[in-house]
Amino acid sequence: MRKLIFFIGGAGAGKTTLAKALAKRRGAALFDMDTLLRPAAEAIMRLSGLDPDDRDSPAYKTRCRDLGYRLTMNAALENLEIGMDAIVIGPFTRETGDAAWLESELARIGASTRDVEVKVIVVSLKDTDSYRERIRGRGSVLDVWKLDHWDEFSRSLTADRKVKWRLPADSVLYFDNSGPFTDGKIAQLDQFVYGSKE
Repeated sequence: MRKLIFFIGGAGAGKTTLAKALAKRRGAALFDMDTLLRPAAEAIMRLSGLDPDDRDSPAYKTRCRDLGYRLTMNAALENLEIGMDAIVIGPFTRETGDAAWLESELARIGASTRDVEVKVIVVSLKDTDSYRERIRGRGSVLDVWKLDHWDEFSRSLTADRKVKWRLPADSVLYFDNSGPFTDGKIAQLDQFVYGSKE
């Protein structure tokens, strides 16, 4: 059965690193919202007279957030439609709180959770200091707002994330990605998504 795999969670948790490793291991299509939205977001923000590298302010969220999710899901759904496994990366904060969102998305291609196996990996770190260290360490211009507004931004990292989509309990994994990247972590995620099948 084709699979739709979500890597969700806060900035700096390591969603992209883990997702890329699993996609490479399994040959799945990969859809990172940051990558797909970036050219459009830069143009929209520049045309609005705003910082093209901003990815966190209220102005950015008003102008670009929903577009990013639409672009990402359209690309993922198109690949699911032709039978490819799709790995999707993004925060999905609002979406995971809407019980009907997932089925509504799958319905766009005439599918449902009866014929698409959905797995959700909620990636987190042990504390906000760990997030801050990771975010600083990657040195991205897209993180300037986060670091400059840390007190405000960090509240989103400690929020209790519960996936409300109508999925079996064993389809959602809350994954603590603290510590270094290891092959063992990818093996654990592979087992969660694919079982013993190689």
